[in-house]
Amino acid sequence: MSQMLALVILITILFIGEAISIRTRAWIPSVFIYAILFIIGYWTFFPKDIVEMAGVPSVVVTMMIYLLITNMGTLLSLKELKNQWKTILIALAGISGAAMLLLTIGTVIFGREAMIVGVPPLVGGVVSSLIMSEGAQAAGLTSLSVFAIVIYVVQGFVGYPLTSIMLKREGRNYLQKYRNGSVKVEAPSGVEATVEEPKLKLFKKLPEKYNTNFFKFFRLAIVSYLAYLTSVLVEPIVTIHPYVLCLLFGVIATSIGFLEPHVLEKANGFGFAMLVLLLFIFDGLKNATPTMLLDILGLLIGTIVIGMVGMYIFSWVMGKVLKVSKEMAFAVSLTALYGFPADYVITNEVVQSMTTDEKEKEALLSHMLPPMLVGGFITVTIVSVVLAGVFVTWL
Repeated sequence: MSQMLALVILITILFIGEAISIRTRAWIPSVFIYAILFIIGYWTFFPKDIVEMAGVPSVVVTMMIYLLITNMGTLLSLKELKNQWKTILIALAGISGAAMLLLTIGTVIFGREAMIVGVPPLVGGVVSSLIMSEGAQAAGLTSLSVFAIVIYVVQGFVGYPLTSIMLKREGRNYLQKYRNGSVKVEAPSGVEATVEEPKLKLFKKLPEKYNTNFFKFFRLAIVSYLAYLTSVLVEPIVTIHPYVLCLLFGVIATSIGFLEPHVLEKANGFGFAMLVLLLFIFDGLKNATPTMLLDILGLLIGTIVIGMVGMYIFSWVMGKVLKVSKEMAFAVSLTALYGFPADYVITNEVVQSMTTDEKEKEALLSHMLPPMLVGGFITVTIVSVVLAGVFVTWL
């Protein structure tokens, strides 16, 4: 197989998955379609090294991960996070509950290594899944390496319907109060409410024409390198995964005006970086034999069930303390299973299905959308990466 044919086949898979997800309004996740098509390919005619053959070796993936995670740090809106402090505590409680039950009950049933590998992908996204998959592979745990990818692929099927049910219950309760006049409509809020646009304070006098794509990449690479260098320098004292520091350094660099939010997107590099990352993640399925998938099926179901129970209990308790309904608290915690943009899509779908009155829609969105967006950001973008960076050192 030629390099370009391999590349065309792989990109076709990504396009098909994305198209199906759009067509079904994200109810069938694109990652699920990717996984199915990759497995079919590996079980039929794919060369085992098709991803590397297409031009995506591991060294290129590592570069992209550093840039992507640092870019994730630039998305932090300190202002919105301050306003949504209750949401943050509830999201953290939900993740803590899932992790605690899995590391106790789950460990007794399935073993310590399986739970260490399973927790970060369950409560996180693509990056945490990749970190744990690579860590398991490096530790010689091939089946658990596949498990880290599979749990990331299927968790949305649990999260989407549960979130929809919780939001509909919350929406009905809020709508009743709104119609009775017992609540006031909050200021409308959208996706942009979670994003703060600080100016590049350190480059005030730089003409905009010099802020080129390469200058953006240069600054992003500098921050990523400083994160890596710091992890090396502190290693004799404490082990901190460089990816965790990339996230932290991205936040710091944005707050001081060295990086702008969405810098990788503005440098026109985000789409290609995600292409590389997704291809490498699903390359891990080349080791997934039919027997192996059957062997981890019980582990997969058990991990999700135990995790959801812990997430619900802890988010309910925290919600009760903060006087937030159990439905809203659980919905916020569930954003850990999918993050943005699914949290935005599901919330809008629920609101559209509940009323035809535009003012009522605005009231529902202003009540439910900000905490859902912040919850998704906290869980998928920050906490899961930190968890993965810590847990991978335990293997």
